[in-house]
Amino acid sequence: MSMYLIPDDIAELAARVVAENAEAGRKVVTAESCTGGLVAGAITEIAGSSSVLDRGFVTYSNESKMEALGVAQDIIETFGAVSIACVWAMAIGALERSNADVAVAISGVAGPGGGTQLKPVGTVVFARVTRNSEGEPEGESKFFEGGDGPEGRASIRHQATICALELLLP
Repeated sequence: MSMYLIPDDIAELAARVVAENAEAGRKVVTAESCTGGLVAGAITEIAGSSSVLDRGFVTYSNESKMEALGVAQDIIETFGAVSIACVWAMAIGALERSNADVAVAISGVAGPGGGTQLKPVGTVVFARVTRNSEGEPEGESKFFEGGDGPEGRASIRHQATICALELLLP
């Protein structure tokens, strides 16, 4: 039995996120949709995380993305919730509504339903925004193989959580 509530690979990466951000004097904020708080939860598994994690937003519905993070309805209607434009807006909104230095946002199609031809199950988008940084926020779209059914959903969420934690490393 692991000493963590979460898989060891996620816990080990979360420990690095806490240690390296603490060393850098950085606070982080998360804005999560398809990961449902797993990224923030992973960080809080680590002793000392209170020096690093400012807060986490779990904005699963489109309404919550607009209400809690200030994502414009136009963005969701034009590009969809699973889009670089949406996660950029989520990350910017999370940063503006927190005391953090860096924000990461995640949205995706974890399945088993909900996929489309353009955005099949396994499509996950990420954005990272750093306070007072010049230029565009960073965003990327990834496709995670997971397969159908509950195992596929868990696999996609697992991979997305790892990717988001990596984006929080200084």
